[in-house]
Amino acid sequence: MKQIVVLTGAGISAESGLKTFRDADGLWEGHDVMEVASPQGFARNPELVLEFYNQRRRQLLKVTPNAGHKALVQLEEKFKVDIITQNVDNLHEQAGSGNVLHLHGELFKVRSTADENHVLTWKKDLVLGDFDENGHQLRPHIVWFGEMVPMLEPAIEIVAQADIVIIIGTSMQVYPAASLVNYAKLGTPIYLIDPKPNVNENDFESLTIIAKTATIGVPSLVMQLIDH
Repeated sequence: MKQIVVLTGAGISAESGLKTFRDADGLWEGHDVMEVASPQGFARNPELVLEFYNQRRRQLLKVTPNAGHKALVQLEEKFKVDIITQNVDNLHEQAGSGNVLHLHGELFKVRSTADENHVLTWKKDLVLGDFDENGHQLRPHIVWFGEMVPMLEPAIEIVAQADIVIIIGTSMQVYPAASLVNYAKLGTPIYLIDPKPNVNENDFESLTIIAKTATIGVPSLVMQLIDH
């Protein structure tokens, strides 16, 4: 069975109504992202950081997977499918995808500030005074700027096995898609689904650009691959 590796970014979640991480000016409701997405920011103002993620968690509880997420599930009928996402939502899992690797963590999980391997499922607000059983403050299970990306090595190994790579809603010039795609075997077909692609098909070997949104481009490509 051929293996398809799908790299997804904010573009696919945005169509479900989730705000992308940064506004056009790089701010989130007036905050510099380093204030709300870095260890230093958390040390300076933990209440602000926790509220930033509380708002995102509340928003995630109100949205549902879109046609792009759902179409990827159909691929599993004919292919081995691994999804590597930089999104912290669980829309791929909600849609029914079986193998999802989160590069940047997950909104519906929290972890101990004393032990990064002590991870809990969490769907409500997280506030100061929410401790693990040893009395340590819990924090969002999110990879912040300046922190290691522990799932990067497993992601590289998965991409290296791919027979086909599909990139959705993330630029091929921005981490992680740009770096991960380089680990695919030479000649591996790569499909980029993005309404405003910032690369040309000549920029990468075996690249096909589908200049459409995820909700239109993904179902179309999935039908093509299944019928092939």
